[in-house]
Amino acid sequence: LTSDLKQMGEIIEDARMKQEFGLKIIEAQEEERKRLSREIHDGPAQMMANVMMRSDLIERVYNERGGDEAVIEIRSLKKMVRSALYEVRRIIYDLRPMALDDLGLVPTLKKYLQTIEEYHSTTKIKFSNVGEEVRLPPQYEVALFRLIQESVTNALKHAEANEIIVKMEINKTRVVVIVKDNGKGFDIREKKAESFGIIGMRERVELLEGQISIDSSTGKGTIVII
Repeated sequence: LTSDLKQMGEIIEDARMKQEFGLKIIEAQEEERKRLSREIHDGPAQMMANVMMRSDLIERVYNERGGDEAVIEIRSLKKMVRSALYEVRRIIYDLRPMALDDLGLVPTLKKYLQTIEEYHSTTKIKFSNVGEEVRLPPQYEVALFRLIQESVTNALKHAEANEIIVKMEINKTRVVVIVKDNGKGFDIREKKAESFGIIGMRERVELLEGQISIDSSTGKGTIVII
């Protein structure tokens, strides 16, 4: 009887933990939708509203000041549209890059990193694939793309790097990814280094029975090896 009660207690505890985990997933999904809604509203939607206003302004400038002044306004408008296009593409990539399903990991990474480099004109991003350009199972392609995306985003936003190197090798037995930046780095011994982003990266790698190491120090950049 004692044994049965103990087992029942473990089952109830397990069910409670599963319920809490399920609620956390739902909460995370809603937070993600809220974030995307805000990003679209503050980004592309706001930019497109500005495009409409600027187009009216160009027409008025052309009528009042002539073609040369209107051309200057058109160039400014093109820059705004380019930014809006980048934001839309970034949001799509955040959700799921369509090219990943159609073309595979290597071509998708090339295009993604090229787009990031074009937008962040002060940062040089070098990508090289020294292994075979083969298709991997979908769960590996998605995970590797997200891991590289997170590493590059951290290097741009937090490390303020002006050079990022991404190297990948795919062979018959394993995949190795190295992401190196020359940013300001961080002290990996500090607790704040274990941000949600890094925790998420570790969990992704562990789910696929891989290994990840992050080596960084203040002022000396960061190296991520997966």
